[in-house]
Amino acid sequence: MRRLLLASPVGPLLAEYDDAGVRALRFWRQGEHPPAGTRDEPAPGDALGRQLARELKEYFAGERRDFSLPLAAEGTVFQRSVWEALCRIPFGGTRSYGQLALEMGKPHASRAIGQANARNPLPIVVPCHRVVAADGGLGGYMGDWEEGRGTAIKRWLLTHEGAPVR
Repeated sequence: MRRLLLASPVGPLLAEYDDAGVRALRFWRQGEHPPAGTRDEPAPGDALGRQLARELKEYFAGERRDFSLPLAAEGTVFQRSVWEALCRIPFGGTRSYGQLALEMGKPHASRAIGQANARNPLPIVVPCHRVVAADGGLGGYMGDWEEGRGTAIKRWLLTHEGAPVR
């Protein structure tokens, strides 16, 4: 497993990946020590690390709307189907859990979809921040339902994409 700690406008991001693809992307608290062996730039010859760092940098610079990274997140078949549906929400768009459930052909699965969304190991790349409350409000993010670190990050990401934010 290779790890990169990358700077971003929403704070440090810890990426974990191997030859199969990107396995996790985590918001890392400023000042916390990353796992041993974590690099702050890809090693020479680390093509996936270079691609990952480049695509995130382009996203934050407003030059990229979709990611083309190979993903290798582990989850159940249902979780992976939700994560795939999240990737179909366009840059600058939002969906409620109910809308996502209808789009997936599972109109009674809003809660299960919410749980799968909460377990997304690849935020930003798999855009779980684009799921908002049914009333169009911000909703929660990273366990926050009030204005806290998680909802501040979600608000920043949605604003960055030009999505309507309440």
